[in-house]
Amino acid sequence: MDWDEEEGMETTMEEEESDHRYAGPEDVACDVCNGRKQRALKSCLSCLVSYCEQHLQPHHGSPAFEKHELVDSSKDLQENIALRQQCVYTAENAEKQRKLAAIRLKIQQRIQERDKNVKLYYLEMEAISDSAAETVEDSEKIFTELTRVIEKKRDYVNHKIRSLRQIEKNRVKELQKKIEQEIADLKWKDSELQKLAHTEDENAFLQKLPSLSQPGTPTDTSSIPSLQDFKDVTESLAKVERNVGEVLWENSTDFKMAGTKVEVLLSPQEPSIRAALQRYSCDITMDPNTAEHSLKLSKRNRKATHTWGKSQSYFHHPGRFIGWPQVLSKESLTGRCYWEVEYSEEKKVCVAVSYKEFINVDCVPECKFGHNNHSWALQCEGDHYKLHYVVPTIFSGPKSKRIGVYLDYSAGILSFYSISETSTLLVTVKTSFTRPLYAGLTICCRHGQNPVTAEFCKLTG
Repeated sequence: MDWDEEEGMETTMEEEESDHRYAGPEDVACDVCNGRKQRALKSCLSCLVSYCEQHLQPHHGSPAFEKHELVDSSKDLQENIALRQQCVYTAENAEKQRKLAAIRLKIQQRIQERDKNVKLYYLEMEAISDSAAETVEDSEKIFTELTRVIEKKRDYVNHKIRSLRQIEKNRVKELQKKIEQEIADLKWKDSELQKLAHTEDENAFLQKLPSLSQPGTPTDTSSIPSLQDFKDVTESLAKVERNVGEVLWENSTDFKMAGTKVEVLLSPQEPSIRAALQRYSCDITMDPNTAEHSLKLSKRNRKATHTWGKSQSYFHHPGRFIGWPQVLSKESLTGRCYWEVEYSEEKKVCVAVSYKEFINVDCVPECKFGHNNHSWALQCEGDHYKLHYVVPTIFSGPKSKRIGVYLDYSAGILSFYSISETSTLLVTVKTSFTRPLYAGLTICCRHGQNPVTAEFCKLTG
């Protein structure tokens, strides 16, 4: 065999050996090779990939692959790996679908919340329109009444002036008569003295002279009224005009809508100084004319009890609540005020502060304390609380069965406190109050449950 033949045989053997490295129809191909794929020696059950000798090396040399399980490659195993890859893909796709469904659910919930807000804003716009119309009507009534009062006062003042004029004229006439009589008496004495000066009867002269020499007590003219006396009345009326004008323009034209720019401040659990709050304590009682028929008042109208199915025989009053077991205080609240409410059952009592104008004539949810922009209500639910003002705000706080309320009317501050061994600030509302406020209570008892009570506590300031 010559050199050329030997070289040709070596080339053929290398080609056969090279061809043996590549995957044939019956072999498992390496999943990593590019182009013509080599025959896979091992398959990784962790990676779900088959490797040739070259690409298998990282599994032998890297600590990252120590726990990977390698097995001999086979067609059956390749089919199982493909099936497992498909399962993994299906699982990953299901996870993606689950995440997408969760995202869609959050979006749909947000849409529902926004829809609810839109409905609330719609109700708010209707309430604003109704309130504005009612306010205009009330304004007309108030100014009509104010005009009537002013006209009545004008007629009264004019009558008093005319009466005073007649009284003073009569008094001046009386003084005038006295002075005229005094002048007549003086003229008579002067005439008698003139006669006496020409008499020659010494006895007659001595007898008449003493009586004629006394001019008599002069009439006092210092109390005669002058024009200045009536000018004082005019100046007093002008002062009244200025004061009324200032009150009308400053207080009735520079007003704000109730409940605008309300800021709710949730407080950290810090004890407050109860003694300092009690300096502003006020005596609060319930107004029987506002109590709903299911509420029974006692303890001189400090305590209210709600019992299911028992109705009180209250007479009709336009200010009485209908359908909702609520009551307002008799006293209006301005300035700085503090009071406490003690209740028997949590979750069934709302401690409220409210304007008086929105009292309902029918049983609608918007007339419940806190479900409108005329009132604020704190509902106690164990160690959780809800501040109702159109939309509720939920927060946590120490559990108690007594709530303290602090109001600074001019500063627009309303604070609620949890009262137990210490007093803890729960929440503060900052807004602008435009009309007198009243303390309110909602007390709700269900069928078959024990009566529920709430009481305005008697505090020592």
